[in-house]
Amino acid sequence: MSLTSSLSSLTLSTPFLHGTTQLSHLSKPTSSLSLRPTKPFTFLPPIRAMKSMQGKVVCATSDKTVAVEVTRLAPHPKYKRRVRKKKKYQAHDPENQFKVGDLVQLEKSRPISKTKSFLAVPVPARKKKEKKEGEEGGVGSQELGIPLESQQELQA
Repeated sequence: MSLTSSLSSLTLSTPFLHGTTQLSHLSKPTSSLSLRPTKPFTFLPPIRAMKSMQGKVVCATSDKTVAVEVTRLAPHPKYKRRVRKKKKYQAHDPENQFKVGDLVQLEKSRPISKTKSFLAVPVPARKKKEKKEGEEGGVGSQELGIPLESQQELQA
């Protein structure tokens, strides 16, 4: 009797004996990082990786679809030199306005079909340098300031 009375007076600090531990604590190991209360995020910015690309139209025979070839530079895995990599994308062209050879910009959009998830947009034309008056494209005449023989004959 003295043994049972001494055992009943003995208190154990572990909750496992009495079954008071929740199963959720036992199923996963916990770390100090996971004990922090998680706050719900109020604002998550959308992640848009590579939202637009530029390429050249290589095929425009399908209705409302153009095939665009995009060229990018990537390092070679062994030699670490930049190599051109080409990939063809199918893009949506609702008005059939693009012809082969046109430069277009591909904008990411919702999937339109199994292979089309880009929208073809025309690229604004680049500003070209305007030639000054009297400049015929001769390199030597403007560099040294001395007129060429052909220009001297015209002046004489």
